[in-house]
Amino acid sequence: MNVLLDNFAAFREGFWGTVELTGLSTLLALVLGTLIAAFRVSPVPALRIFGATWVTLLRNTPLVLLFLVVTLGLPALGLKGWDSFWLAVMALGCYTSAFICEAVRSGINTVPVGQAEAARSVGMTFTQTLGNVVLPQAVRTAIPPIGSLIIALAKNSAIASGFNVVELGSVMKTLNSAAGYNIYVIFFWIALCYLIITFAVSGLFRLLEHKLAVPR
Repeated sequence: MNVLLDNFAAFREGFWGTVELTGLSTLLALVLGTLIAAFRVSPVPALRIFGATWVTLLRNTPLVLLFLVVTLGLPALGLKGWDSFWLAVMALGCYTSAFICEAVRSGINTVPVGQAEAARSVGMTFTQTLGNVVLPQAVRTAIPPIGSLIIALAKNSAIASGFNVVELGSVMKTLNSAAGYNIYVIFFWIALCYLIITFAVSGLFRLLEHKLAVPR
């Protein structure tokens, strides 16, 4: 308990750093993932190719390598002045978007084809059909896998500690190297913080799944 009480400010800062990093990365991943999923089912060949390329590249790129590309590659291309926190958000959000895209696309594929055909028969465009008819139904199927992906994102955020981002992983490194506390005790409190975050995410998605379920 002394580790937590003596360093409560550091734990609090790391905890909220992880929460902010997870929340903002989730928002980016959901927006990008849904957009790329729309590209992948688009009637425009160029958009389908772009979507498939995005998913293939990011799903097969190690997250650490993507962090290196974002934090070192972008400044080398002249995009300087970005805070390391926002670079981490970009890396986590883009990486997770590829997986969310596939979860959303799988949900889209569960919607009966007749739904889209009926929408087109009354004059709706592809965008209107997708946004007003297909996606609202696809979300019900996509919610459980997306929840698992966001939980994985929260745990993946620990990689950001190696890129000067203040979060739970960086707190563990600092206390272990400077304070001289027992590493197992530090690990216990860090693990507990991650459990709080992941249980909160899991509970939120269970609530969403319940709210969006089709009444029986």
